[in-house]
Amino acid sequence: MRFIADFHIHSKYSHATSKYMDLLALATWGQLKGIMMMGTGDFTHPLWQQELKQHLQEAEPGLFELTPKHHKHVESKVYTSCKAMQRFMLTAEVSTIFKRNGRCYKTHTIILAPSFQAVEKISKELSKIGNIAADGRPILGCDIKEIVKIALDASPDCMVIPAHIWTPWFGMLGSKSGFDSIYDCFEELTEHIYAIETGLSSNFLMNAQISELDKFTLLCNSDAHSVQKLGREANIMDTELSYFGITDALKKNDPKQLVAGIEFFPERGKYYGDGHRACNVYLTPQETLDHKSICPSCHKTVTIGVHNRVNELADRTQQQASMYVRKHYQIVPLLDILSFHIGMSETSKRVQKMYHQMLQEIGSEFTILLTAPLEHIAQVSNKNIAHSIDALRRGDVTITPGYDGVYGQIRF
Repeated sequence: MRFIADFHIHSKYSHATSKYMDLLALATWGQLKGIMMMGTGDFTHPLWQQELKQHLQEAEPGLFELTPKHHKHVESKVYTSCKAMQRFMLTAEVSTIFKRNGRCYKTHTIILAPSFQAVEKISKELSKIGNIAADGRPILGCDIKEIVKIALDASPDCMVIPAHIWTPWFGMLGSKSGFDSIYDCFEELTEHIYAIETGLSSNFLMNAQISELDKFTLLCNSDAHSVQKLGREANIMDTELSYFGITDALKKNDPKQLVAGIEFFPERGKYYGDGHRACNVYLTPQETLDHKSICPSCHKTVTIGVHNRVNELADRTQQQASMYVRKHYQIVPLLDILSFHIGMSETSKRVQKMYHQMLQEIGSEFTILLTAPLEHIAQVSNKNIAHSIDALRRGDVTITPGYDGVYGQIRF
């Protein structure tokens, strides 16, 4: 079955996350966005885990849907043009801070689980390490290898996936506290790692510059903290509709089942370039080298971004890497496009009215961005918006790169 999946999201119980990130909102916006398969996020949090058990029932092996009572509530809020099957997979993210060989490492990791029984076992073990009720993404003082062991002990069908691997502070290969290779991180447990998450500030081409990553499935996920951010990265898959069908495809890295990645433009990511946010200083890798990684304004150390870090670890040129890149689409959220043309914020009434009008008359957001006829888009919105979506599909955009926590800006 062909579907779009976003495995990495958060609930209202995670720090700096919208209070509206509950299951009913996720199921509603999943359909509006066009995401059929969505991670639950945060299954380690006791209150969220309780809500998951109350709101969900198993649909296919290892996959869940809303109970009839809650499904009815969601159906009334979804436009007919966007109504579609909706499934959830039990997922969580944990933050680990630990020392190894005299150095401190900080990593974020996604866990996929096939059942609530596995979720309960994982939560029980993690509660012995740290306070899992303090945050939907708990901060744990243990080695990342211990997370792998706990997950696999709970169920051999669990999967552990390094999250946004290039993020400077919490990515497995990040410049601030990361390792220089996956094997350095997981050592003898590397054989249990099948997939990695690219993160918003890198894309398939950048990851293909590191040959070690060829053996791993590259996943694109939103890491959404609000419903509007769902699907800003996602995956197009074609697998059996079950937890095991999906994870089997991830383990085999099968291009027939991993149809395509839907990617953020990495330059828009807030950790793409080097720089110092406090001084509004952006640097290219060469400028960072020229300045010896020192901010020319305040003379403090700059944050080394993803672009520079990839260059540091690369053993292929971009031209060589292009031979290893699988199919992908690069997108900009529809609200960003409308905000650009209307000249108002994403939350303004005019932008929101146009957004919902397009969903109602054309279809889900992914339908609009990827496949809807441009003529239809122009009729419902205007020619400028249709032209920008055409330019987006062709990759004909201009981006001022992001750096040190500042998102990049796009122009059509």
